[in-house]
Amino acid sequence: MPSEKAEARAIRRRWISLGELVAVAGVLIAALTLWLNWADRRDTTAAEAAKAAAATRKAARATLIGRAERGGERVRLNDPAQPALASIDVAFPRALGIAAQTAVVDPRIEADWVREALLKATDGGKDAVRGTVPLLITATISEGDRPATDRAIYDLVFATEGRTFGGRALRLEGAVFRERVGADGRARLEALWATEAKRLAAAIKE
Repeated sequence: MPSEKAEARAIRRRWISLGELVAVAGVLIAALTLWLNWADRRDTTAAEAAKAAAATRKAARATLIGRAERGGERVRLNDPAQPALASIDVAFPRALGIAAQTAVVDPRIEADWVREALLKATDGGKDAVRGTVPLLITATISEGDRPATDRAIYDLVFATEGRTFGGRALRLEGAVFRERVGADGRARLEALWATEAKRLAAAIKE
């Protein structure tokens, strides 16, 4: 039979082993707790980042409203919900031959920019024609550390009419948001004008 001393040593070894197991379990539990806390913080950070990104995208958008002024000689563009609008760059369909324009501080479209080209595009038929021409407008928004840009297509609404003296006249009636675009904005602009040009050509001959 084992001696009392040997039995006592065996009992101590069992207690040491049990203590080691408890210590290892404690380390594992602590590590699991740390990992869970880190995962929670990561998920929270990701959610906050997504929320901030969504807010940034919203802040970097401008949906402009175009109202005619000065008897149709100008369309003023603004977005009451976007006070940080700094400037706009306006591109026209290439077929019209109108140079791109930039309006800083006072976003607008002047009839003088488009008069010659639109009167030429609607010539050869009846004097009174109403139509639209798509514009690619890049709005610069200065809110935050870095300026952001928002690109969208707008329809410039215009009308022509005959005059007793001096040929035909052009009047701008407003501008209407059509769609937001990305890097393919120019191609979309040209496609829209191709469709509108055909419609105008048919309207002139009616």
